[in-house]
Amino acid sequence: MKPAQNGFTMIEMVVVMSIIGILFAIGAPSYRYVTTANRMSSEINGMLGDLQFARAEAIKRGQTVSVCASTNGVSCTTNSTHWETGWLVITDTGVIGTIDGSDIILRVQKPFSGGDTFVADSTLSAITFNRDGFAMGLPPAVVMKLHDSTANTAWARCLSITIVGALSTQISGATTAENTACN
Repeated sequence: MKPAQNGFTMIEMVVVMSIIGILFAIGAPSYRYVTTANRMSSEINGMLGDLQFARAEAIKRGQTVSVCASTNGVSCTTNSTHWETGWLVITDTGVIGTIDGSDIILRVQKPFSGGDTFVADSTLSAITFNRDGFAMGLPPAVVMKLHDSTANTAWARCLSITIVGALSTQISGATTAENTACN
């Protein structure tokens, strides 16, 4: 009688390693897509949620509430269209788009990690809602575009804001409610 053999052969090991390599080659791009898509959706939805919160607070408080770009988390950055550095939601009773007097910081959004860019298509450094929930001082349509660090349009997300306070998000290739392409 032959003793039982323990272990595996070299051919079995090569076959298993080949299968693992093939599965990894197929799965790695899918994993990158899922993680990038989720991060981009999370970032655009963070702004959407804060804008909806600001609008609701303006109506609830009966006063103006602004969302402004911020680089330090304690003051608004004026004349900046870049929102990836973070933003604040503030009550805005004095000079619109600045923290002064009795203004209160309601929420703080930290800067994005990585090289994502979030830019408004106009010189928009603050979005202000009046006590009726309407956006004040905006051009007819504002689109904020979010791109990942590679600037690949496949990952792009857009947020459109109208003067009546309507907010919507789009994915790359779609058009906004104002017929602006999201790319």
